[in-house]
Amino acid sequence: MKVLQINSVCGIGSTGRIATDINKILIEKGHESYIAYGRDVPKGCDKPIRIGSEFLVYINAFKNRIFDTHGFGSKRATKAFIKEVKKISPDIIHLHNIHGYYINIEILFKYIKETNMPVVWTLHDCWTFTGHCAYFDYAGCEKWKTGCFKCPEKNSYPSSYVFDNSKNNFLRKKSIFTGVKNLTIVTPSKWLGDLVKKSFLKEYPVKIINNGIDLNTFKPNKLINNFKKKHNIEDKFMILGVASTWDRRKGLKYFIELAEKISEDEVIVLVGLSEKQIKEMPINIIGITKTYNVEDLVEIYSNADVFVNPTLEDNFPTTNLESLASGTPVITFNTGGSIESIDENTGCIVYQNNVEDLYKGIQDIKLNNEGTSKKCVMRAHTFYNKDDRYIDYLQLYEEILKK
Repeated sequence: MKVLQINSVCGIGSTGRIATDINKILIEKGHESYIAYGRDVPKGCDKPIRIGSEFLVYINAFKNRIFDTHGFGSKRATKAFIKEVKKISPDIIHLHNIHGYYINIEILFKYIKETNMPVVWTLHDCWTFTGHCAYFDYAGCEKWKTGCFKCPEKNSYPSSYVFDNSKNNFLRKKSIFTGVKNLTIVTPSKWLGDLVKKSFLKEYPVKIINNGIDLNTFKPNKLINNFKKKHNIEDKFMILGVASTWDRRKGLKYFIELAEKISEDEVIVLVGLSEKQIKEMPINIIGITKTYNVEDLVEIYSNADVFVNPTLEDNFPTTNLESLASGTPVITFNTGGSIESIDENTGCIVYQNNVEDLYKGIQDIKLNNEGTSKKCVMRAHTFYNKDDRYIDYLQLYEEILKK
């Protein structure tokens, strides 16, 4: 079996690591595997295929800031890439994020439709079936169900600061993405799967495959870490937040409000802040910049007493899984697919935007945490072992090819 994955990045970020994890399992099982990517430096793949260039990504991003035409640039680069695809002649194409300023969706799907190539498409957000945005929960928008126009999230990723082209984008994407003869959609959460069934993609079968993580890496590490000692918080109850970028969607403001409520024996640690954000944090929030060192991240997760994820829009955040695997319970807002990774034994779900409930949840875990760590680890091993989850993809490929 020969599989070609296409994603914005390779081996970095959550989607990039999912692609390389699938790639590794394919090769271990004796299959041929390739990853095509559009941005940043690839990691964890012997045969990465670059689509376009970093310069082209910047050019497309700049054009989108003005014209709101995300997905319709990179014509020459995509045509060149299609020539490479023809040389590889894959048995199946597995799409991940095809947004990210690097590929032309029209040219890509023209090739897919012409060849009747079997396609698996893992959706990591909602961009595929909207006229602009990757998420619409925050805005409470439902235009994507019938037809986008006057997008309330125009300034959010993929940002456009001048024109609103959401109506035209929606119609073009609907025409491009429908009518594929052999396409299966995968979503990491039931929440996103249910949205797909209400969108113009409802003609396709939808399969739920949860994200998985490396349980040999993410595991309890309290005995050997010195994180609390290094930051002089050994006697404090540590409340942790982790994000690749702390923007409006990730709920940074709720940690700042939480900082006003916590007691002297409690401290907040936030990973992924910019240097500017760190300088603006209250004194009882310890800010740490984004780290690509997984060992450091495992140490921080393991040392935390509770992980708080006040996300306002999310699919199936791997940060929740990483925390569980490290033995740390999770508190999250009742939004998107974030709630699907935990149960009553491994954390709690609180009302969106409610800091009082958030703090109450923290206190409940603080007072009733006996045996919680073991239950968190058990849940991660039962449901979120990446070796199990990504074998699900291989089984899906085989099912599709048998048909």
